Amino acid sequence: MFFANSLENQLQRWNETIRNQPQNLNAYIRRGMVNFQMAKIDESIEDFDMAEQLDAGVKPYLWQRGLSYYYAERFAEGAQQFEIDLTVNAQDVEETVWRYLCIARLSGVEEARNSLLTMKNDPRRVMQRVYNLYAGNCTPDDVLNVGRSQGINGNFYSHLYLGLYYEAKNNLDLAQEYIVKAADNYKIDDYMWYLAQVHKKLRGWI
Repeated sequence: MFFANSLENQLQRWNETIRNQPQNLNAYIRRGMVNFQMAKIDESIEDFDMAEQLDAGVKPYLWQRGLSYYYAERFAEGAQQFEIDLTVNAQDVEETVWRYLCIARLSGVEEARNSLLTMKNDPRRVMQRVYNLYAGNCTPDDVLNVGRSQGINGNFYSHLYLGLYYEAKNNLDLAQEYIVKAADNYKIDDYMWYLAQVHKKLRGWI
């Protein structure tokens, strides 16, 4: 449970685990996640890199590093990470949307949309609609309406991905409106909720 302990306590626990078990791959991934949740982006990437050094086979599963790359503004590496992730998780809308977001920051929204990978079978209705939005096949209101029908989780994800969509289009007012709503109004026990908090902090929206 993310909310069970403070992030500082979690960090101390993983620091101790790594001191005692310096080859513990999972401990580096978990500490990297906590570092990210604390907006320590560079430290999180160092931990994810260490996990890959311990076992190169973990690389396609390091979606968390792709998110950290985005906030480190290492967009080419982020896009590459999400492409690799999709080789083992081919129907995850979030992976292809984050690839889109990295490409949009590198080359613009049109290029990102043109290179959007096909997704058909993500079971989450709200993420299906988010995909359609990024593909240019539905409206922001369509995303919000499905989000409302899916409760607090749906509302969180619809607002988060609308905010990221507007940030990619350089509409920072709407980006701030939706991401702040996601973070403040729809708190869920999920890594992505912490991402919304990190986004607010790094953009100075707190």
